[in-house]
Amino acid sequence: MGAAYPGDRAVFRGHDLHTDLKDIDWLDLYVFGITGRRYTAAQLRLMNALWVFTSYPDPRIWNNRVAALAGSARSTGNLGVAAALAVSEAHIYGRGNEVQAISFYLSTCKRLAAGATLADCVKDEMAAHGRIAGYGRPIVNADERNAPAMALAETLGLASGPHVSLAHDLERFLLAEGRNLKLNYGGLVSAFGADLGLSPREFYLFMFPSFLAGMQPCYIEAVERTEGTLFPLSCDEVQYDGQERRRWRS
Repeated sequence: MGAAYPGDRAVFRGHDLHTDLKDIDWLDLYVFGITGRRYTAAQLRLMNALWVFTSYPDPRIWNNRVAALAGSARSTGNLGVAAALAVSEAHIYGRGNEVQAISFYLSTCKRLAAGATLADCVKDEMAAHGRIAGYGRPIVNADERNAPAMALAETLGLASGPHVSLAHDLERFLLAEGRNLKLNYGGLVSAFGADLGLSPREFYLFMFPSFLAGMQPCYIEAVERTEGTLFPLSCDEVQYDGQERRRWRS
């Protein structure tokens, strides 16, 4: 992969970092480090946008909350953000969700080319995982990030790849089957990743910083407020006079 030679040079995937790669964009270098491949300007612009469109500086979001709580507790910024990135691996709605989604797209495209039906692929995925990753959303069954991502991809000529097309076909299939599950951003970006030629592991590593830009503002905002005042109430301090606790039916 490379090596550092103090006082002489640094080698990055067989290239001198300070001469051969001195003019490379950071995102280009980041993706090259993961894949060993170089991408076009249009592809890199789309990759950059996939990060930008999900950079939400909202401390209520599960991983941003960790960064904000770290600031409220007066921890350091690096520790807080590193912890927030660590919990971004959540399987249901984080990196694990995207790994499952891109793996499904890649295998399904191959199976469809070999003669399988989409219904068969969905049935097998449900049997294996109990869900179709990348579809549905717990707050609202729509995703405001999809439209700008698709609009940009259209201008770049990257909107009609086989996996993105499959992602939308799958949404139509699920809705027609009575499953009110629309394509969410995790599903869409995973389809773009597959069309860009990324393996599940490469895509997982590429998406690592995708929430990062929204985390720093959450940390800073919490640091600038009075210590310990972010989400200061414990459950015991909430007076509830609503419906009594109910038993779940098995």
